[in-house]
Amino acid sequence: MTAARCACCRVSLCQNSLHSAWIATMGILEKIAEIEKEISRTQKNKATEYHLGLLKAKLAKYRAQLLEPSKSAGAKGEGFDVMKSGDARVALIGFPSVGKSTFLSLMTSTESEAASYEFTTLTCIPGVIEYKGANIQLLDLPGIIEGAAQGKGRGRQVIAVARTADVVIMMLDATKGDVQRELLEKELESVGIRLNRTKPNIYFKPKKGGGLSYNSTVPLTQCSEKLVQLILHEYKIFNAEVLFREDCTPDEFIDVIVGNRVYMPCLYVYNKVDQISMEEVDRLARRPHSVVISCGMKLNLDYLLETLWEYLALICIYTKKRGERPDFNDAIIMRRGASVEHVCHRIHRTLASQFKYALVWGTSTKYSPQRVGLTHIMEHEDVIQIVKK
Repeated sequence: MTAARCACCRVSLCQNSLHSAWIATMGILEKIAEIEKEISRTQKNKATEYHLGLLKAKLAKYRAQLLEPSKSAGAKGEGFDVMKSGDARVALIGFPSVGKSTFLSLMTSTESEAASYEFTTLTCIPGVIEYKGANIQLLDLPGIIEGAAQGKGRGRQVIAVARTADVVIMMLDATKGDVQRELLEKELESVGIRLNRTKPNIYFKPKKGGGLSYNSTVPLTQCSEKLVQLILHEYKIFNAEVLFREDCTPDEFIDVIVGNRVYMPCLYVYNKVDQISMEEVDRLARRPHSVVISCGMKLNLDYLLETLWEYLALICIYTKKRGERPDFNDAIIMRRGASVEHVCHRIHRTLASQFKYALVWGTSTKYSPQRVGLTHIMEHEDVIQIVKK
């Protein structure tokens, strides 16, 4: 007996769940394309700000739906889940054949296949950079193509791994100008990854009743109460508290409502600088958050590591036992802003409960050694001796 067929495209009904998911995805993509066209042809002025605000809210909503994992059992697919290890995680993203695999092989002891053809790397390859006593996990991800956010290539999986990183290294081909950078920023922006930006300073809390409470501590030039209300209504939110602590755009307000945005530092690394003019190298090097390198000639890799360390905001802390010299061979790697209490937890989970005081030598103290408590903030290359009760 033959299986029943779907009239629209002759798919057997046993595959109906996958078929309907595919149709739904195509429908969302069409809606996104229509809204993007509408935004591009709408002039920006006072009369159109509410219309544009609503369109942006709808666009963010459809993009969120597109990124939701498929609920059908058969559509699991192969992921790139790599266990987080070391003191920090760095994701290496870029278009095919920009030198990501060569960079991984130079920086770590891991060999990633590198060749002159595109899409040499087809899965996530982890490596470890050993620098200043820290183990930094570096993930070589497959090349992103245009339309990755919509799931083209293996874009969604690549972007999902990038969201778990502490820093993104965007590897770019210096011979191709700014085209690659603009396309990659657009792809990451559309999936909620905000590069080198801080979270908007907006207090937002949905309520069960009482309507909209709207206030601001600064003069607002981009978001009026009416626009805020329209955007909230698009998300079916009719009762909420909103407090603007800075002059934010409608896009930033939508990010706060959606709530799943990731704000992370990004280093733009221009590879193959040995193939361009000195004037162009100088122009690229002076751009914010940018480093120029050549993997082929091993140029400027030391400076890249130094800059990466700054962006990861890591510090080394050395321990000292009473009557002994500090152990400078085994550093504790912490995040900038870590307190003595964080150091105690890193050494042993019960140490903070037995803590009496600590002696600290280094730049975080007024004199050395200084007797401090649990709340004292440590700095890079401080030495600590913990005294128990």
